[in-house]
Amino acid sequence: MADRNAIGALLGMPVAGIVPLHGGSLSQVVRVTLTDGRVVVAKSGPLVAREARMLAAMAQAGAPCPAVIALLGDLLVIDHLDEVRAHPAGWAALGAALSRLHAARGAGYGWDEDHAFGPAAIPNAPCPDWPGFWAERRLLAWPGALPADIAARVERLAARLPDLLPRHPPPALLHGDLWAGNVLFTQQGAALIDPACYHGHAEVDLAMLHLFGRPGADLAEAYGPPEPGWQARRPLYQLWPALVHLRLFGGGYRGMVEGCLEAVGA
Repeated sequence: MADRNAIGALLGMPVAGIVPLHGGSLSQVVRVTLTDGRVVVAKSGPLVAREARMLAAMAQAGAPCPAVIALLGDLLVIDHLDEVRAHPAGWAALGAALSRLHAARGAGYGWDEDHAFGPAAIPNAPCPDWPGFWAERRLLAWPGALPADIAARVERLAARLPDLLPRHPPPALLHGDLWAGNVLFTQQGAALIDPACYHGHAEVDLAMLHLFGRPGADLAEAYGPPEPGWQARRPLYQLWPALVHLRLFGGGYRGMVEGCLEAVGA
C-alpha cells in the first residue's frame, strides 16, 4: 500500500482513505481521499517522473488527460477522473482528442527518454527514418527474449520494412500504449491515461486501439479519414503490442503474434 504519510506531506493535507487501483506493470496506483474531501490518484514507481512529462506533453497538445498535481521522487499525484460507461459521444470525443494529439509534431521519430512495460524495455532513441525506428526500436527491441522461431520471423520482417512503411510520415505525438484500458470515458467525453509517449506514425495508436477492442464508429468519424494503405500497415503496427504481451504474459499471446506475422506474409 502507498505511504499515506508521504502523500499527505506532498499535498500538505492529511489522507483520510486509500483504495488500491489497477496499476499495470510500472506503478502502484491508489485512489486517495483527503480530509478536506478531495479525491486524487497517487502513483508510485521508478518511472513516474517520465509519465508526468508525458502527461504534460499530451495536455499541451490539447488531449484530455489527468492533470499533474504534484511530483516528488517516485511519487506522482494526478487528478482523479470519474469514469462512466463508454458512450457514442465519448467515442467521438476520443476521436477528436486523438486528432489533436497526433497533430502535435516532433522533430523526428522517438522520444528524449526511454520507457518500459515492466521488464520489457521501450528504447526511444531517435532514428532518421520511420522504418528504421519501427525495426530497431520496436520489433527488434529484445529479440533474445522471444521464442527463437518468432524472433527469426520478426527479424526477416524487419528487413522488409523499408518497402512496407512510409519513410518519413509526419512524426505525430503518440500515446504509445493506447488500448481501451487506457481510455477513461467521462461525463465530459474521454481522457487518456498511462501514456508511453513518443513521436511516430499516427496509425500506431489507432492500430493498437483496434487490436484489443472494437471502438465505436463515432471515433473514426471524429478522427477523420485514414491514410491510403492503412489496412496493409495495421498488422505491422499491431505486431509490436502483440510481442509485448507475448514477452510479459507468455504463450497465450503466441497466436496473436503469429496472426500479425501471417497477415504481412512473414
